[in-house]
Amino acid sequence: MIEMFDVKNERVFLKKIEIPEIRLEDLFIGARVTILSRVLKVTDYGDVRTKNAFEKHRAKTFAMIKPHAYSNIGKIIDSICSNGFEINKLKMSKFSADTAAGFYAEHVGKSFFPNLSNAMTSDVCIGLELISKDAITRWREFIGPTNTAVAKTQAPNSIRAKFGVDGTCNAVHGSDSIASV
Repeated sequence: MIEMFDVKNERVFLKKIEIPEIRLEDLFIGARVTILSRVLKVTDYGDVRTKNAFEKHRAKTFAMIKPHAYSNIGKIIDSICSNGFEINKLKMSKFSADTAAGFYAEHVGKSFFPNLSNAMTSDVCIGLELISKDAITRWREFIGPTNTAVAKTQAPNSIRAKFGVDGTCNAVHGSDSIASV
């Protein structure tokens, strides 16, 4: 059932109606749907209950393909898609020393940071917004342990085991919480 609310005039302008062409999977923030010959963009949820119900099944996480894995971008993206993640946004960019320090702020001053900063500024990165049910947990499990050597023994089918080099050049980054997404 679809109900449309006019935010500007603060009133319902389409009472609940069944539109079989629209599936639940089609309704998410940013989606464009056609209802009665009108193309509409979904910009927000109607209420908190609806938001919680939808976000439970379409959670987001941030993923990044690191510079040294550049030659394997196609394989990594194919692996992401074939494992049930939907890529919602993708952006290629290059870190400067300042942006790397900002992104990895919690590691600035640690002994390994200069090595990490050099690795991250060496070439382009691919940032991705991934969507799936329980996205953060699923992505963290899929990429494997941070250290590539550990990933090769504990999670040999993980992205880091397949494409990583060491603890710093481990192919991908994965946000560990909603706050860091």
